[in-house]
Amino acid sequence: MILIYVLTALIFLIYAMLIFYYKRAWMEIPIFEEDGHMENLFISVIIPARNEEHNLPQLLDALKSQSYQSYEVIVVDDHSTDGTFELVKDFPAGDMKLSCIRLPQDSKSKSFKKLGIETGIGSARGDWIVTTDADCIPQPDWLITLAIFQKKTGAKFIAAPVKIIGGTSLVSIFQTLDFITLQGVTGASVYRKFHTMCNGANLAYEKKTFEEVDGYRGIDSIPSGDDMLLMHKIFKKYPDLVFYLKSRKAIISTQAEQSWKSFLNQRIRWASKADQYDDRRIFWSLFLVYLVNLQFPVILVFAIWQPFALAWFAFLLLMKIMVEYPFVRASARFFGQEHLMRYFPWLQPLHILYMIAAGWLGKFGSYNWKGRKIGK
Repeated sequence: MILIYVLTALIFLIYAMLIFYYKRAWMEIPIFEEDGHMENLFISVIIPARNEEHNLPQLLDALKSQSYQSYEVIVVDDHSTDGTFELVKDFPAGDMKLSCIRLPQDSKSKSFKKLGIETGIGSARGDWIVTTDADCIPQPDWLITLAIFQKKTGAKFIAAPVKIIGGTSLVSIFQTLDFITLQGVTGASVYRKFHTMCNGANLAYEKKTFEEVDGYRGIDSIPSGDDMLLMHKIFKKYPDLVFYLKSRKAIISTQAEQSWKSFLNQRIRWASKADQYDDRRIFWSLFLVYLVNLQFPVILVFAIWQPFALAWFAFLLLMKIMVEYPFVRASARFFGQEHLMRYFPWLQPLHILYMIAAGWLGKFGSYNWKGRKIGK
């Protein structure tokens, strides 16, 4: 039994060092607030969409209101069964250059989102590709901030911040806090070049660079990973030109999933690519996080024979909260969601169960995405 205590303590110590590293790196990232006028970088905004007629109007209105003018919007309709294509076709775009492409019905792809983005890029006239999701809403200075940042840094790939907005339900608060943590890890890891991490709802990269790394070739059989797997391909070629843009003007907002089922399906989809990362650094980081969460039910099992294990369980849980809280709060402050931190300690047991379930099902289970069942 002593071995269990020593082993769990060692695992937790390594984990604590990782979280402290992330927090310090996140705090070191300078907030980009430079203003300016720039129109010489033509941007193609690619939006893969499947059955998004209810979400697209808000996104298209927000894109229509961009302070930047040198851009086009390409919506790629992924076999929608609703009025997505007709909505885009009839949308009053005004001066905004808007088009919609339909994916072929006979597509054999296992990753429709990658195929959609690749199809959009094939028709794009821009030097720079910006991707977002149909259920997202950008701020008016989103594109100009990306353009100025690219010009200042010479970036080949930019990972930008994403913020979940939602109601006051338990599932909304839970996933918002979870996502805040992921965003903090994203910014910290990219800034320090510790490992590659990003979210496809807010990415920008050079079209020529996408072509140089052969796009999604080699990763096109993996259903997810249109963001992080591509990022690592570009990072391997241009390690010093991959950046995280820490700017409040560049934040993309997206709605929280409305049910536990849809939330878990989303997170299982994200977890399903964990063993596909060519960047082994992120694999070992994720594995460490999984081990830390897994040790809690293991300790509870041992408590059947060793009552002291319950005290050890409570001690480690308290330490986990104390280690993670400052890091998550720092990230939440940037996104203007620090008020949610009052829920953070009480949601820890639920978060542990969720991490174990999502990690396991991401590897051995299946999930539903956009009406398609993927996996075993």
